[in-house]
Amino acid sequence: MRDSRRARLILGVLLTAALVILTVDHRTGESSPLRPLRSAGSWLFGAAEGLCGSVVRPVGGFVQALAAAPSAQEHIARLKAENARLRDGLQAGKLDAARSTELKRLLGLAGTGGYKIVPANVVARRGQPGFEDAVQIDAGSDDGVRTDMTVLNGDGLIGRVVHASSTTSTVVLLSDAASAVGGRLEGGQEIGVVHGVGEGGRLVKFRLLDASAPLTRGERIVSFGSQNGRPYVPGVPIGVVEHVESTPGELTRTAYARPYANLSALDVVGVVVDGPDRDPRDAVLPPKEGAR
Repeated sequence: MRDSRRARLILGVLLTAALVILTVDHRTGESSPLRPLRSAGSWLFGAAEGLCGSVVRPVGGFVQALAAAPSAQEHIARLKAENARLRDGLQAGKLDAARSTELKRLLGLAGTGGYKIVPANVVARRGQPGFEDAVQIDAGSDDGVRTDMTVLNGDGLIGRVVHASSTTSTVVLLSDAASAVGGRLEGGQEIGVVHGVGEGGRLVKFRLLDASAPLTRGERIVSFGSQNGRPYVPGVPIGVVEHVESTPGELTRTAYARPYANLSALDVVGVVVDGPDRDPRDAVLPPKEGAR
């Protein structure tokens, strides 16, 4: 009982002293003699608060990251999918633009030569019995394509149709070793035969029938044309003579020519379903390099 009264008395004294100290500190303001003690207390409690915060914040951030992880992964996946779609769309746009340019050039060549064509896309590179260099196109008999029709692109001669189904056709290329096309030198009547030599179509062989006729590097060759325009219509650019072989004593002269068409990178082509009313001669050849 005595201890309880003593405790209450001590507590009352302490409370009274605290009230007196607070009153004095409040009234004296910045000149308070208790300012150093107050600053020390603020520093002590602030440091304790900062320490607790530095411990709690990483834990809270980790918990928040765990909670947000599934949605973040979904967001990243959506961004990746969107980027992939944009890349595909950009690539498709480039392909469409390139094909549009090729189609315009093809139509320009066909218009100059008077060739009625069915445009098609090369969809596969494939072999054919008896031929090694052949491609498949996405046009067939339903489109009016028949065997032994000329195939060209915006640069020049590609080859001829050797098989036609309802929706697709097989074209043997000018570069095939079994291919043979009648050719004529630009500006004259000298004719010969163009043979494929394989090697990706980088060069073709041209044998001039008249061994005495002049044949020099840089001369240009166009198709001579077949009877009734099958399998080859006249006037289609074939290639430019790269070099001439010396063949003394032979009845023919031989040259190697670089085809106008890139036979290893074909895309848009045209099948000539109706030939010109008259031979266009050299009209379809492109302007000579350096000519204005």
